[in-house]
Amino acid sequence: MSSQLFSPFTMRDLTLDNRIIVSPMCEYSAVDGNAQDWHLMHLGQFATGGYGLVITEAAAVEPRGRITPQCLGIWSDENEEALGRVMRFCREYGQAKMGIQLAHAGRKASTHRPWEGRDPLPANEGAWETISSAANPQDTGWHTPRAMDRNDMDRVRDAFVAATERSDRLGFDMIEVHSAHGYLLHEFLSPIANTRNDEYGGTIENRMRFPLEVFAAMRAVWPEAKPMGLRLSATDWEDEGWTLDDSVVYAQNLKELGCDYICASSGGISGNTRLELGEGYQVDFAAKIRTEADIPSMAVGMIYDPHHSESIVATGQADMVALARGLLFDPHWPVRAAAALNVEASSPPQYERAYGFRFLREKEQSWVRPADTVD
Repeated sequence: MSSQLFSPFTMRDLTLDNRIIVSPMCEYSAVDGNAQDWHLMHLGQFATGGYGLVITEAAAVEPRGRITPQCLGIWSDENEEALGRVMRFCREYGQAKMGIQLAHAGRKASTHRPWEGRDPLPANEGAWETISSAANPQDTGWHTPRAMDRNDMDRVRDAFVAATERSDRLGFDMIEVHSAHGYLLHEFLSPIANTRNDEYGGTIENRMRFPLEVFAAMRAVWPEAKPMGLRLSATDWEDEGWTLDDSVVYAQNLKELGCDYICASSGGISGNTRLELGEGYQVDFAAKIRTEADIPSMAVGMIYDPHHSESIVATGQADMVALARGLLFDPHWPVRAAAALNVEASSPPQYERAYGFRFLREKEQSWVRPADTVD
């Protein structure tokens, strides 16, 4: 049978083999921003796993833009060299196209890793000054950020531009700008975080101004032939916060600047957010933005089932489907999805003999080994 999920998708001069995307997943395993063997293993398994596109975890564009001291970075020559080693492996052995997510954590920076509690770092553990759209902390007990002035905005914008140029030198096929989950660019967008009273606060046009400046500056130095997309939080899930309709307006403005797709996530602006979780709970956001802003979209969030993923693309709710946590459990998800949808999946020759174990009874979650399969 034919499959829309496994059909090619083209943005500018980049054609993905299929619509299955490895979503950025922070690993908190870098040293001074430098990728380690863990990153080679983590990204390498996906590069060879039959995906259309693999996007790295959020790479901080400057040291103070890290969430934790162990976050990946792309602000220095040393960072670039370390990530280049990972990229060389993925290029030599993988078939997936490679993307990088560029980010700045803003007021959510300077914290412990998730398995250490996510709490803000104390001074005796290397805490650093955080910055944001306004001097409003993320939550009770968090660092109070310094409200950014024009010099800060210029420095951050230039850091995103320099990271964009490094990403091109490293040979990445595309860039995703992180404008979601309560991090810096989202902090300018949301009226919950942004309480400024100058030209960067107040109306939606003002609150979008700095994120759009950053995107435009990045797009200006990124090759015309390569796509650049953006991840946003489609809603804050809070009263008086950023809304889905706001996201449509933002996406329309981004499209005019050369944005090639929107990845529609949600939440993250404060510790008070109450998400309405459920399988595929953000797909409707991707569908609305795709239709009303007339821009390709990527659906993400608790998407696990191959038939559900196929339906998302086939019915036009989104052009691509991004998966994350489920892939940590099942790194070879495209192979299982191809078997469930009765289509072919690409695989490295070293693994081809394993694919005689066809996924024939999906409801029972069991693999059946044909009699002619040999070890």
